[in-house]
Amino acid sequence: MRWIKQFYGLVFLGLAACSKGGSSKASGPSLTAGNITASRTSQTGPFRFYIDLSAVSKQDVSVQYATADGTAKAGVDYMAASGTASIPAGQTETYVEVQVTGDSLRQPDQTFYMQLSSPVNCTLGTTEATATIINSDLLYLPTDTAGYTTPDSYPGYNLAWSDEFNGKTVNEANWTFDLGNNNGWGNQELEYYTQSPNNAFVSSGNLIIEARQESNNGFNYSSARLKTEGIQQFTYGRIDIRAKVPVAHGMWPALWMLGSNIGSVSWPGCGETDIMELVGSNPNRVTGSMHWQNSDGSEGTFNNNYFLSSGDFSQQFHVFSLLWQHDTVQFFVDDSLYVNGSANNVTNGTYPFNLPFFFIFNVAVGGNWPGPPDNTTVFPQRMFVDYVRVFEQ
Repeated sequence: MRWIKQFYGLVFLGLAACSKGGSSKASGPSLTAGNITASRTSQTGPFRFYIDLSAVSKQDVSVQYATADGTAKAGVDYMAASGTASIPAGQTETYVEVQVTGDSLRQPDQTFYMQLSSPVNCTLGTTEATATIINSDLLYLPTDTAGYTTPDSYPGYNLAWSDEFNGKTVNEANWTFDLGNNNGWGNQELEYYTQSPNNAFVSSGNLIIEARQESNNGFNYSSARLKTEGIQQFTYGRIDIRAKVPVAHGMWPALWMLGSNIGSVSWPGCGETDIMELVGSNPNRVTGSMHWQNSDGSEGTFNNNYFLSSGDFSQQFHVFSLLWQHDTVQFFVDDSLYVNGSANNVTNGTYPFNLPFFFIFNVAVGGNWPGPPDNTTVFPQRMFVDYVRVFEQ
């Protein structure tokens, strides 16, 4: 039995040695890698992951790292990277750089990961860090240009003013912005209007107004409302606006005009001409309207709807036109007349449509007409405006 005692004695000594100094468990300060969020640029450049120790180590520390795909893909959105990251004794930080491919396309934000393994002289506080590539503030956004179009001249008319949106930014010689929520703009709207290029920008020959679901000044949505008030105003002529508009539930895009005397007579005394309004729950319908003030101070309205025979107004460009003359205002979609308004419609009040008006282009979110967005509404929602042209006789 002596050999059995000797065998178990050796086993016991081996186990004791392992538990004292030969354990395979990692030890030392905790090592963590931080998440990173950064905007993409048009040029390929580095995203930097910082790797930190919880305390100074008396020994060199190292860890293996490797990138892994999320919605961002290696070889397309970033360059895959792997290797060993080391922190010399007496220091607490190092970093690893990953090259992110340059691009200018506005698209959903993307993620990829930095994964850590095989720590030496440390323990892993995190095994993975996330890189978020911000694409949603980039300024290149092409769109399909198919759809109806109108000529750039008409017999008997001169082009008095236009914006073809061929520049790189919104033209401040033509447009200014309404800002904020202004108590829901009288319609219980849910958005906060900004002048940020996140919400209004010019790309590929289009003005783009983008509504976002995001926290902004206490509101859950942001958008933009551009106007020519105090800059460009018009009385009479033919107006053509070529646009493609959002149709999701709770969206309320509009191309419209207000009387330039709104500051002195207020609304609805100044008059309102809605060249195009769309309620997202009716994606194939737009409404053209005239609004004025009745003798008792109430609002007077004359309007009608236009329906597409197939598809909806987000799929192709359409041209929304106004033929505006003394005592008459006619509304068209793709040169089809659908509202034939005149001074005869204002039987109770003052007809305001023989005075100067200015433009407003906006995308409202929610409000008492469309109602709020629901779980079918996917943000961002965008209106594309190819051109606005004013012809005068």
